[in-house]
Amino acid sequence: MNRVVGVPVQSHRRLIFWTVFVTALMAGIWAVVRFVSPMPPRTLAMSTGVADGAYHHFGQRYREILKANGIALELRTSTGGIENLARLSDGSVSAAFVQGGTGPLSVDAEALAETTPLRSLATIAYEPVWIFTHTLDLSKGLEALAGRRVAVGVAGSGNEKVATQLLAAYGVTADPGSAAPATLVTEGGTSAVAMLGRHQIDAAIIVAASAAPAVQRLLADESMHLASLDHVEGLARRFGYFQPVTLKRGSVDPRRDLPHQDIHLLSTTANLVVRDELHPALAYLLLEAARQVHGGPSLIHAADEFPSPKATEFPLAPAAERYFRDGRPFLLNYLPFWMANLVQRLVFLLVPLAAILIPLFRLLPEIMSQRQKRGLYRRYGELKFLEKDLAARTLDGEERDKAREQLDRIENEVVQAKFPLDLSDRVYTLRQHVDFVRAQLDRQPDR
Repeated sequence: MNRVVGVPVQSHRRLIFWTVFVTALMAGIWAVVRFVSPMPPRTLAMSTGVADGAYHHFGQRYREILKANGIALELRTSTGGIENLARLSDGSVSAAFVQGGTGPLSVDAEALAETTPLRSLATIAYEPVWIFTHTLDLSKGLEALAGRRVAVGVAGSGNEKVATQLLAAYGVTADPGSAAPATLVTEGGTSAVAMLGRHQIDAAIIVAASAAPAVQRLLADESMHLASLDHVEGLARRFGYFQPVTLKRGSVDPRRDLPHQDIHLLSTTANLVVRDELHPALAYLLLEAARQVHGGPSLIHAADEFPSPKATEFPLAPAAERYFRDGRPFLLNYLPFWMANLVQRLVFLLVPLAAILIPLFRLLPEIMSQRQKRGLYRRYGELKFLEKDLAARTLDGEERDKAREQLDRIENEVVQAKFPLDLSDRVYTLRQHVDFVRAQLDRQPDR
């Protein structure tokens, strides 16, 4: 038993050291994975628009793209951009389509970023203001709609907001006190198209992308007249969220020469807006979906014009800034979404971990060497104290037995321990001193 006294103590200390080290390392990894680089959620809620509108159509295409990458996209229909903003603000959805002109229109992006949790990923399409009538000539202005029945979009929608503001600029309101109050009908989409076809209304103002089913039906109907405004440049300067666009002659149907001339339109932009806590991996995935859905040409814009970081309603999300500055993440070019995200998280975790462990492992041999030197010096001191005790007095039988046990223990610890080569001479010297003290003990006469 005496020959193994020191070994269990040393092994126990080593076990405690490595247990604490591994526990601290695992706790650090867990904290990074949990709080710094968590896994993206598997589901995402998005608010779109009316069931037969362009926003919902876009959302359905997004859902298929995200499904192929293992993300379930839950689509929620709404009345449009204003309701979508309300849902984003209360956190009931994480992403939504927002019509230009329905946001805060703040020019101070930094101040706006501090007051709202909403961020834009991109503008994804032009949304022209389509004004369809039967025969009315509105090129000189919208005054001709005074006293008429005009569909301005679903109540509470962004369409209604933009349409009523545009009509008010020409003095056309539903105010009974006006000379010829208009009747503003709160219908939109295919419902407004049907009412216009039955002559139940005189005009319909639809703010939507050219791909919207309602717009496509009206553009293909030769009996409908699409207004081309002369004031688009001036109106675009008056209302900051408008910009002039042109529907070129023959672009709808060159065989039938539709439209018969260039049509000058006002246009807003559709924004893809998210909450600021959205996982960056999902933000990249939504931007990839936007590129696939909106990257092609349309009746209004050229190919690769959208998605765009310009004219956003809210401050651009950091993930979007990196996307438009550096392009799609490198790993997504070669790996599926989940594998790319996993590799990215591992790199994110291992780089700082390596920065800690590499210097630690470089210092570890020196630390171990110092500990071994201290162990040797401690045994030298213990041996020196015993040697002085032998020189100062004569031990009795019990004290000699304890002294022999002490010498055996010191020798056993030295034999069992592993020392580097640069300490070999000191180890051999210590063992010689142990033999020397043992010889002194044996020569000591009985008391």
